[in-house]
Amino acid sequence: MTDRSAPVNAQGYAEGSIRVLKGLEPVKQRPGMYTRTDNPLHIIQEVLDNAADEALAGFGRKIKVVLHADGSVSVEDDGRGIPHGIHPEENAPVLELVFTRLHAGGKFDKGKGGAYSFSGGLHGVGVSVTNALSARLEVTSYREGHVARMAFAGGDVAEPLTRRPSAEGDRKQGTTVRVWPDAKYFESATLPQAELVHLLRSKAVLMPGVSVSLVNEKTRDTQTWQYKGGLRDYLQQTLSAEPVIPLFEGEGYADSGHEAFAEGEGAAWAVAFTDEGTPVRESYVNLIPTSAGGTHDSGLRDGLFQAVKSFIELHALLPKGVKLLPEDVFARASYVLSAKVLDPQFQGQVKERLNSRDAVRLVSHFVRPALELWLNQHVDYGKKLAELAIKAAQSRQKAGQKVEKRKGSGVAVLPGKLTDCESRDIAHNELFLVEGDSAGGSAKMGRDKECQAILPLRGKVLNTWEVERDRLFANTEIHDIAVAIGVDPHGPHDTPDLSGLRYGKICILSDADVDGSHIQVLLLTLFFRHFPKLIEAGHVYVARPPLFRVDFPARGKKPAGKVYALDEGELTAILDKLRKDGVREGAWSISRFKGLGEMSAEQLWDTTLNPDTRRLLPVQLGDLDFAATEARITQLMGKGEAAARRELMEIYGDAVDIDV
Repeated sequence: MTDRSAPVNAQGYAEGSIRVLKGLEPVKQRPGMYTRTDNPLHIIQEVLDNAADEALAGFGRKIKVVLHADGSVSVEDDGRGIPHGIHPEENAPVLELVFTRLHAGGKFDKGKGGAYSFSGGLHGVGVSVTNALSARLEVTSYREGHVARMAFAGGDVAEPLTRRPSAEGDRKQGTTVRVWPDAKYFESATLPQAELVHLLRSKAVLMPGVSVSLVNEKTRDTQTWQYKGGLRDYLQQTLSAEPVIPLFEGEGYADSGHEAFAEGEGAAWAVAFTDEGTPVRESYVNLIPTSAGGTHDSGLRDGLFQAVKSFIELHALLPKGVKLLPEDVFARASYVLSAKVLDPQFQGQVKERLNSRDAVRLVSHFVRPALELWLNQHVDYGKKLAELAIKAAQSRQKAGQKVEKRKGSGVAVLPGKLTDCESRDIAHNELFLVEGDSAGGSAKMGRDKECQAILPLRGKVLNTWEVERDRLFANTEIHDIAVAIGVDPHGPHDTPDLSGLRYGKICILSDADVDGSHIQVLLLTLFFRHFPKLIEAGHVYVARPPLFRVDFPARGKKPAGKVYALDEGELTAILDKLRKDGVREGAWSISRFKGLGEMSAEQLWDTTLNPDTRRLLPVQLGDLDFAATEARITQLMGKGEAAARRELMEIYGDAVDIDV
């Protein structure tokens, strides 16, 4: 007989069911977590980035990529060569560790005495991923009068380390890595030639004087790039339209005495403004291409905007009634930006986007004064640029006014406690529904009043799951929310008039504690039940303020500073990083925010309101469809659902962290 009381899903699930992935197994199981799997270019780029890091550190002048006739690719540099010896702690050859261990590399230590001050390789993951996803990989390292060689198959050692003295004809120093990508991990085994050429050309542009070449054995073609003109020439050649003013270029790096940034941090840039054609926009961090942009791009945008705005104000060029926004200046800008950041934080292993908050300030700090000086030295060019930006602002405002006219005359009177924004550009405007009057006060002072509106909410919002639509406006808070948004309550199958919508983003901003989560749920219930089309159209967001602030003393080249942590997990990661950076245990201080009201206006702006540094989650349906989501919310919010809620708590109770 079977025990009918045993849960069905417990059968076949025991201690032995838990599998621990070792070595490079995680990469082979889930390659998409570590690299792009549409083609093998990114795993070749990981090898190329290592060669570029040697050049960036000042130890290499040549990089050569060979496309072999058998489909393999080799990358050769004249850097220092990977060390040949045995690792003192791991008791294994360093060459083997670099290619077979995740999180093993020479770029973690950014302090004095580290192998690399600035580098694109950060996680110690890159080239081991290349090895894991290759049928074969061979590495040869020339160093200190000796040549060392190893070969791998499917990530495992196929030919152990051999080492011999250098012979005549050998290179003095450097590394050659030859890779045979394994086609089973990629949608296409073919390397995209145009992308590879663009990548190699950009490396040469970013490292003036370094020669980068591509040899194709099949076609017997060789291309070599070496730039002395740098970013300016490169951008000039890439533009599809003639600039309205000459290219603006510059660079700025912090010296050893800089109070906010580490020595060597900064950026080089070239910017062109055109009145037609598609803008060219390329940005890099420590030579890594960031195709999705990031905080360094935001710093360039901020620096350009502030400089142009101050020039326009100085020369009184702005017509009455016109308000200038960053996108008015940035809309017609083409640029190449190369930032150097000591300890960059990227979004994911592929590093397509930079997330480091300090990079906004870093790039803006150098770009703004340089452009202000240039514009005031070339006033005619400054006026042409001002004209371009003002024209863009006028077009944008006209488009906004057209939308305004369609709203009709029967506009409800806006709630008195709403602190509205100045702009009428729906796509740009944001409304923050803020928990509590005190937090609302900080938000009002800290916001960007051009495009951010604040509506403070008093106490807990009504649970509207079972409230009839025609009774909704009996509740003052809900009445104010609906009037401020400019859209009437509706159901999932209605076709509401969204032309009255006053904000492109409606953001729920509550404390990071349990009470704040409850208010979040009540507001999400309101939007899902009575404004579902706003969720469907992507207008509803949840802001994620931090729970902790960590203040830390100076560490090596990095000055003292502060960071914010979203939760306990992030706090642990920050403290681990401080320990790695050499900060003495307990030298930091941790503050916990009891609520948004404890934050100053500046802190609230830095962490929660600033579009460049905040965390804003779009509200979407996720894996469940509308009906399934409705059934789950009924369980959570329905008045007669106590038994169903109890059952849910019994099943999932152990998985919840309770904040007491």
